[in-house]
Amino acid sequence: MADLVVRAYEADDAAALEAAVAASREHLRPWMAWAAGPPPGVAWRRRWIRDVCAEEAAGGDRYRGFFDAADGTLLGSGGLHRRIGPRAWEIGYWVHVDQIGRGVATAAVAQLVAEAFSDPDVDLVQIHHDAANLASGAVARRSGFTDLGTVAKPNLAAPGETGVERRWRLEREAAGF
Repeated sequence: MADLVVRAYEADDAAALEAAVAASREHLRPWMAWAAGPPPGVAWRRRWIRDVCAEEAAGGDRYRGFFDAADGTLLGSGGLHRRIGPRAWEIGYWVHVDQIGRGVATAAVAQLVAEAFSDPDVDLVQIHHDAANLASGAVARRSGFTDLGTVAKPNLAAPGETGVERRWRLEREAAGF
């Protein structure tokens, strides 16, 4: 998947994001608590995009859409999250149900890693996922992350979660930055 553009969301992406989430809801529901319930609608997505852009501008998390470079189709989404410390990012991602197995997540993770390490103050990135989510683990493995093992995660948020979280780590030097 060489022709992938990973970029910040813009207000005009709201309809595409709403459609991608709606189409992928059943695929995402086991792993993403936010995928439960009725779709919030395009107006809500516009507000969400405005809010996450403001969060990023204030130094917070970065949310990204994964777009086909040829036609602009939204193929998935993810981001860099400050959940693990000041010199580190946690990478999260999901892929449109119609794009599974096409290398979108792996290509997007590579771009998110490069974005994270473009900041000289970032030493490492991690990926965390439920141990039963084997597809997310395969992406981390293909992307060069080291498996740190599992930890208990007592607060289950999504129906597919087992209460065991697998963690992966990639350090700047190992990533070649």
